[in-house]
Amino acid sequence: MLGLSLGASAIYAIVALIADLSSGKSLSEQSTALNTSQSPVQWLDFTYQVLGVFFDLFPVALAIYLLWEPGLNAFQRIGLTWRRPGRDLGAGVLLAACIGVPGIAFYAIGRLAGITVEVQASPLGAHWWTVPVLVLSALRAALQEEVIVVGYLFTRLRQLDWGKWPIIFASAVLRGSYHLYQGVGPFFGNAAMGVVFGWVYSRWGRTAPLVVAHALLDIVSFVGYPLAVALWPGVFR
Repeated sequence: MLGLSLGASAIYAIVALIADLSSGKSLSEQSTALNTSQSPVQWLDFTYQVLGVFFDLFPVALAIYLLWEPGLNAFQRIGLTWRRPGRDLGAGVLLAACIGVPGIAFYAIGRLAGITVEVQASPLGAHWWTVPVLVLSALRAALQEEVIVVGYLFTRLRQLDWGKWPIIFASAVLRGSYHLYQGVGPFFGNAAMGVVFGWVYSRWGRTAPLVVAHALLDIVSFVGYPLAVALWPGVFR
C-alpha cells in the first residue's frame, strides 16, 4: 500500500533532499513548487490538474477497500463518517488553528536558518478555475495523508501488536519523510504535526476531524500564498 502511495513519495523526497544538499547551494537558496501549471494551454492545464487529483485518490480508495471486512465498514472503522458533522468540523478547525500558527512560524524560522527551501505553494496562473483546483488539491492531500498514514497505517500496525506510541512515532516519521524535498525544517514540522494527529486519532478513533484540519491548513496555504508573499517577501519569496 505504502509503495503505491506516500511510502514511494518518502523515498523520492529523500533522494531530492540528497540532491539539494549536494548541489553546492544552501537549502535557503533553492526552491520547490507545488500545484504547478501542466500546460500553457488553459483548458489542457485545467484538465491535467483535475485528472491529477482524480488519479491520486485511487490509493485512498485502495486503502478503504483493504480495510473493509465482512460485517466491518471501513469508513466506520477509521472514523471517516459524517454522522456528527458539527463536532468534526469544530474539532478540525481547532486542530487547524493549533497546528497552523506554529507551522507558519516553523517555516519562517527554517527559512531564516537556511534549512528549508522556498516553497511556492500556488504558482498556478490566475484563471477562473485556479481557486477551485487549489481547494481540490488540498482535499486530495488531506484524504491521502489522513486515510493512508493514519487510518490505514494505525490499523495495520495495531494488528501487528505495535504499541500506541511506536505507532504514533512511525506514522509521524513517515509524514515528515515525504516532506523532505522541502528541506530539513519541514521534516521536523510535519513530524510534530504527525505526533499531534496520531495522538488525537488514538483518543478519538476518527480521521474525519483530521481530514478537515488538514484540508483547512492546505487551503489557507495554497490560496493564501500570494498574499503571504506580498506581505512578507523576505520570508516567503
